Amino acid sequence: MIDPLKIYLTLKNNDIESFYGVPDSVLKHFTKLLENKEKNHFITSNEGLAVAGAIGSFLSSKKISLVYMQNSGLGNAINPLASIAHKGVYGIPILLMIGWRGYNGKDEPQHNIKGKITTKILNLLNIKYEIIENNKDLKLISKLLKISRNKNCPVAIIIKTNSLIKQVEKKLTYNNNNNLSREEVINFILDNSPKHSKIISTTGYTSREINELIKYKKNIKQNFFYMIGGMGHSSMVSFGVSMNTSKKVICLDGDGALIMHMGSLITTGFKSKKNFKHILLNNFCHESVGMQKIDTKLVNFKTLTQSCGYKNYYKINNLNQLKNKFQSFIEEDGPSFLEILITTQSMKNLGRPKNFKDVKKHFMKN
Repeated sequence: MIDPLKIYLTLKNNDIESFYGVPDSVLKHFTKLLENKEKNHFITSNEGLAVAGAIGSFLSSKKISLVYMQNSGLGNAINPLASIAHKGVYGIPILLMIGWRGYNGKDEPQHNIKGKITTKILNLLNIKYEIIENNKDLKLISKLLKISRNKNCPVAIIIKTNSLIKQVEKKLTYNNNNNLSREEVINFILDNSPKHSKIISTTGYTSREINELIKYKKNIKQNFFYMIGGMGHSSMVSFGVSMNTSKKVICLDGDGALIMHMGSLITTGFKSKKNFKHILLNNFCHESVGMQKIDTKLVNFKTLTQSCGYKNYYKINNLNQLKNKFQSFIEEDGPSFLEILITTQSMKNLGRPKNFKDVKKHFMKN
C-alpha cells in the first residue's frame, strides 16, 4: 500500500508546485488530499486540457507540473502529449500520474480493454514510466523527474487499483442543497417518457441506476443504451441515434460528462432534429470518484444552450416542477434541453450493466 501524503511530500520535495487533472476513483485519496492542501490544484474538464495546463505552466515557470488521470482518460491526453509535449516536438517535461484500472483483467470489460493497453500506449508515446506499488517505490519519482528535466519529455507513474491508503484528513463533504435524487428523476422518466423512446444514459451512476431500477418495473416501454465508457460522448451518440429515427431520443447526461466535451453542444444544438431531448443531471461534482466539486453551479446553461441552437430550455429543482414541465419538454419540437438539479445522493449497493451485446441488440431491434 502507498501513503498519499508521502506521494504529495515527495512531489513537493521535487519542486512540483502545480497539479492538474480529472478525478479518478483509483487516485481519489490522493486527489482529496490535494483539495485539502494545495491551492495550485486545478480540476479540468478533460485530461487533454490538464496536459495543456501543465504545458503552459512549464512555459511560464520552468517548473514541472503533475497531471493525474485514470487510464481510461489517457486517450484524451494523447494529442497534446504527442503533438506538443513530446521530445520530438517542443520537449515539455511533465509528470503523469495514472490510475491503472483493469491492470489484471479482473475489472469491468471497458476497463479491462484499456488496462491491457495502458503501458503499450505509454511505450508508443516514448514516455518512460514506473509502477508504484509501495512507499519504497516513491524514490523512483525523483529518478523519473531527473529524466524529465534532462531530456525535456513527459514521464509517468502508474498506480494500480486499491493501492492508496485512505487518508485521515479534513473530511470533504459537499452538500449542494438540491432536493431531487437521481433515483427519483430516473423513476419519473421511466414512468413518463413516451413508449419506444430511445434513452442513452451517461457513464457512471446514471446508467447503473437505470439498470438497477428497471429490474423492478414491469412492462418497460423504452429502449436503453448504457454509456459504460466514453465519458462525455453520450450526447453525440444520442445525436447519431436521433438522426435515423422518428422516435423520441432522450440523452441522460451528467455535469462532469457534459463539460468534458462541451463543444458537442454546437452540433447537437444546431444540427439535431425535433426529436432530440437532452437532460442534464447536475449536482455540481464528480460524485462517483470522490465528490470533487466542479463549477457547473456557476454555468448559465440556458444562455449556453440557446446560443448553441437549442430551441427550448427548462430548469427543474423539485418533483412538482418535474411533473409540471416534463410533458412540455417532451412534446415541444426540439432540440430541447432540460437541466435538473439533483443531490449528491446515489442508490446503495448498485450493480453494473452486463451483457452489452444483448443491450445493443435490443436497442437496435426496437
